[in-house]
Amino acid sequence: MKMHMLSGGRVKMRKSTYFPGTDRSEMVELPVSCILMRHAQGNVLFDTGCHPSIAESPEPRLRGMSKFMIPIMPPGDDVLTGLSAIGLDPDDIDVVICSHLHTDHCGCNAFFRKATLMVHALELAAADVAEDKAVAAGYLRADWDHPVPPIDRVHKQTDVMGDGRIVLLPLPGHTPGMMGALVRLDNSGEYLLVSDALAIRENLDRDIIPGNTWNAELCAKSFAEIRRIEAAGAKIICGHDAAQWEGLRKGINAYD
Repeated sequence: MKMHMLSGGRVKMRKSTYFPGTDRSEMVELPVSCILMRHAQGNVLFDTGCHPSIAESPEPRLRGMSKFMIPIMPPGDDVLTGLSAIGLDPDDIDVVICSHLHTDHCGCNAFFRKATLMVHALELAAADVAEDKAVAAGYLRADWDHPVPPIDRVHKQTDVMGDGRIVLLPLPGHTPGMMGALVRLDNSGEYLLVSDALAIRENLDRDIIPGNTWNAELCAKSFAEIRRIEAAGAKIICGHDAAQWEGLRKGINAYD
């Protein structure tokens, strides 16, 4: 199995969102990661990143969210372009894992019409509320509520392909149904894809619960689980860590 790191866009937010107490004028640039696993049984994509339209005109889709999550990527900096660069298109993807349903992680879901979407049941419940409450919590119905593809509701730890290569792990706290994926590669070893369960590595290192956390107690428990898995030998891939992203191989240069 090969694992490809693909860009899902880039946004700018207040640093205080992740480090409470920081001056509200300070901003931080956040890469949006999407990760493709080319498994023998099919192509599995972990998160679909930002919708392409927000690169040029964010307000029509993001609405009020565009004021605090500011897109800074050029047109074409999205997962669709990344897949094309390695010879794939959306119809080649068999499974899309939604770590959670915030717009910068599932913005391109609608393009993957032949895939099965795997979403935690608690995450669907959190997103499927009145529009004003959903938007305030970071959810846009246009991202996830589509007649196709089908949704596979996840309730617990789940082995995606049945062979231990890609295992979904509930890591709640940032959102109710936040999930990570433990990926086992033959040569490169184990990787824990944590998305926004740990967006920026420094939060774990300094034991700082981000300000955009739904449940701080559950977030702390997920931090402990991430530490446990890392101590057992897995490499942690954060959701938005700019320093880490710079050091990763990307695109066609896969991990195997």
